[in-house]
Amino acid sequence: MAAAALTREGGEDAFRRLFRFYRQRDASDLRGVVDFSAPGGQVFRSQLSVSSVSDQDAYRAGLQPVSQWKAYGLSGYPGFIFIANPFLPGCQRHWVKQCLKLYPEKPNVCNLDLHMAPEKTTDLWGQSKEQLRRKGSSKWEPRSLLEKLRWVTLGYHYNWDTKKYSANHHTPFPSDLAFLSEQVAAACGFRGFQAQAGILNYYHFDSSLGIHVDESELDHSRPLLSFSFGQSSIFLLGGLKREEAPTAMFMHSGDIMVMSGFSRLLYHAVPRVLPNPEGTALPSCLNQPLSSDLPVGSVIEHSSDEDWQVCAKYLQSSRINMTIRQVLAEGQKFPEESGTNGKGQAPSEDSYHENSKAKRHKPNTV
Repeated sequence: MAAAALTREGGEDAFRRLFRFYRQRDASDLRGVVDFSAPGGQVFRSQLSVSSVSDQDAYRAGLQPVSQWKAYGLSGYPGFIFIANPFLPGCQRHWVKQCLKLYPEKPNVCNLDLHMAPEKTTDLWGQSKEQLRRKGSSKWEPRSLLEKLRWVTLGYHYNWDTKKYSANHHTPFPSDLAFLSEQVAAACGFRGFQAQAGILNYYHFDSSLGIHVDESELDHSRPLLSFSFGQSSIFLLGGLKREEAPTAMFMHSGDIMVMSGFSRLLYHAVPRVLPNPEGTALPSCLNQPLSSDLPVGSVIEHSSDEDWQVCAKYLQSSRINMTIRQVLAEGQKFPEESGTNGKGQAPSEDSYHENSKAKRHKPNTV
């Protein structure tokens, strides 16, 4: 297999070679990609801390009881946990709607803020919903503002220039997302996890996420949580150096990845977004209705049919990923900084989130 041959080559930056292999639009050799729906080989079942999350709290977060989750580990990657879609029917829709309608709102920060006046980015949903709802299949149609969204930051806002967080660039972290993250972290053995920062990435079929390590958080003892919704992708998980060849794996809608311990500081990337393997416009798990009988205290809200029509149209060619982090250990503070206001943002959207067309033609525009 071509991918296997690239892996065996080793040497300088084996990660980049495999990234390029899977990035190719005509790459047809996906036999080497780990599929957690058919575990075997280097995939093994991972034990969760079932008693750490009550069934009621799982329901409130829109999740199945932890005893029903299918969690897996990967040989050679201690601390890496893959949870195959543990969401209750219809509950993924809530997080999709939040990522498109609520979380991009001010005071949160997004890539469009780099190029547009603040008043132009105050209601991305309102400015985009009719255009999205009417959108056809032609690639030549103008893109709505929501389709130009590449990233949104929450909580402690990541400074793309300095690659740091700071105390003076912070907005309240969404309470529903914090609750979801706390339950998932607890189930993986990290009770007391505090969701303090989030980076939401918005992908289309021509998008990718460059090779990087998430090391800017001051407390690396807490896990990195990753939630995916919409179309599928290939995720590459490498080693402590880029010379180490990564393992490729599929991520589908509803899947959760937890990177902790040794795996917390490994290189990783998303070279390619793929149509969902069912061959339908949307994965079947996104077509399931939400129960009308939500538990008391549920953070999940019903989406109106009108709102979901917009979300569904967006997801037909897109994938949304939420990565949640705890930045500070309990009682820890940021070091004193001089000469910065902590509010610098990315010099271009492509420094973190890559888009093939943007990189070739307009590297500093959306």
